[in-house]
Amino acid sequence: MTAVGSQAVISRSCSTEIESLVPSLSSKPSLGFGNSIAFDHQKTKNSLRSNHLVPIKAMENSKTAFANGKPDAVELNSNGKASIDSNGFSGNYRQMANIGKSTNILWHKCSVEKVDRQDLLQQRGCVIWITGLSGSGKSTLASALSKGLHVRGKLTYVLDGDNVRHGLCRDLSFKAEDRAENIRRVGEVAKLFADAGVICIASLISPYRRDRDACRALLPEGGFIEVFMDVPLQVCEKRDPKGLYKLARAGKIKGFTGIDDPYEAPLNCEIALRQKGSECDTPCEMAEKVIAYMEENGYLKA
Repeated sequence: MTAVGSQAVISRSCSTEIESLVPSLSSKPSLGFGNSIAFDHQKTKNSLRSNHLVPIKAMENSKTAFANGKPDAVELNSNGKASIDSNGFSGNYRQMANIGKSTNILWHKCSVEKVDRQDLLQQRGCVIWITGLSGSGKSTLASALSKGLHVRGKLTYVLDGDNVRHGLCRDLSFKAEDRAENIRRVGEVAKLFADAGVICIASLISPYRRDRDACRALLPEGGFIEVFMDVPLQVCEKRDPKGLYKLARAGKIKGFTGIDDPYEAPLNCEIALRQKGSECDTPCEMAEKVIAYMEENGYLKA
């Protein structure tokens, strides 16, 4: 049994002894959460110390063990068990990693993998990244797309640019460096959703090509579907659903994409939804185009 704290590993015999120290509840009527149990913690603590602690393997597929309160990364032998000596677990140690500012970390593999989750959901986990100017219809498409997939029995989750700034990215501004961090965070969260087998729909302006490409690089081949809302600036500014273009033109908002900050259009996106003159597809029609692409490329089956 893996534990955290001063008592790292407990033998089965010790577990039985602990149970014997807890008064039986069968002789008293259940009084709900208000019913208290007299428990001598010091007696239990001393009793545990008096026994020889024998480390045991709690999970058949676990590759990480705690010996005397210290985590050890070990690889299992051909029999699926870790070698044990008088000092606790031993074996072939896997290399710890240093990533960014995080040191001595180790990737723990789960026995239930992405393919298992996809088989359960009968879909392929992926990221649909909707990018475009403010007012181009990104959030509207994301909502229609999520609905269209939902009625087909597919599990989705939308990461909207404004929504994530209510919590996950509330500490970030709209300066270039903060925008890059905003996209990085959303990309990492989207990757987790995709690994869970969920179709994650990310809807953000994400104006810089390098940031979008960095998010693409987080996913395996075919796991990132870039959808470009190719709508002219004058059309977006005419719509101005939030009144932000008006504020930007008046100089009340600085660094606004399309006005005094650039938008770098995708070069090789999977899907481009273009507005032809004054004609514009409905949100449902655009969503069906994305869904058609997903069906053709096998995303809607395991």
